[in-house]
Amino acid sequence: MDRVLIIGCGYVGKRVAKLAMEKNASVVAMARAAKSFEELEKLGIQTVSGDLDYPPSLRNLPTKGALVFYFAPPPGGGLTDPRMRSFCTSVAPGDEPHKVVYMSTSGVYGDCGGSAVTEETPPHPQTTRAKRRLDAEAFLLSWGNERNAPVVILRVAGIYGPGRLPIPHIESGNPVLYEHEAPFTNRIHADDLARVCIAAADKGEAGDIFNVSDGESGTMTHYFNAVADAFGLMRPPQVSMKEAREVMNPLILSYFSESRQMDNGKMREKLGIGLLYPTLGEGLKASRTPD
Repeated sequence: MDRVLIIGCGYVGKRVAKLAMEKNASVVAMARAAKSFEELEKLGIQTVSGDLDYPPSLRNLPTKGALVFYFAPPPGGGLTDPRMRSFCTSVAPGDEPHKVVYMSTSGVYGDCGGSAVTEETPPHPQTTRAKRRLDAEAFLLSWGNERNAPVVILRVAGIYGPGRLPIPHIESGNPVLYEHEAPFTNRIHADDLARVCIAAADKGEAGDIFNVSDGESGTMTHYFNAVADAFGLMRPPQVSMKEAREVMNPLILSYFSESRQMDNGKMREKLGIGLLYPTLGEGLKASRTPD
């Protein structure tokens, strides 16, 4: 891990950059806004200009022989990820990365009716955002095979941590589903996710896919209630799914419409990950202090 390039150096990317620099890696992050340049450089992260929505700006990215962490989300709308295509096609022959670690989403599995999900479970995305993620996975894997650039895919469950909790939703009094109607959901603390990314870079092999979660499944309603309790807030009101379709924000409703329990065995065994926060309770305690 001598040279690292981070595409999409935000909430998770900054954590990964910190861990990589602790390993004495030279870390460069792509940014497109002056504010982002300033924030990253204050953290000791080198920056390079680039905009995934403007392909000509990507011509000089330092990809050759680098370990690339790709954390940028697809744009909104459509069923494909043009940003991933822009990145891949910008890499000139001979400038291929040493490896690419892509942060995808567990949403590519779709609704599994609460069943356990392993990496062998066929993807069945049901939201357009998950379909865009699966498209990005497929395009990147194909490109990696053609260009002899190993690609590792992380299918990540819901990310939480300091500053990334549903507190505004709770404080606004917006509802959640009745506990008995609520779907199973899965989570991973941002600090643990960053450690998984580093381990995937070290131990992941070409074509590897890893489910990333803490392994503790619970309902979405339980999650919101646990956050409320941890921060001394009133628990949100509960409604039926029929009522939710009438009053709930469509994006939030989509998260209450899929149920699965992620099996993280491959992540723990092949990557040798011992989680800092294997339970939601432990993770929420660590999330009270701002970043």
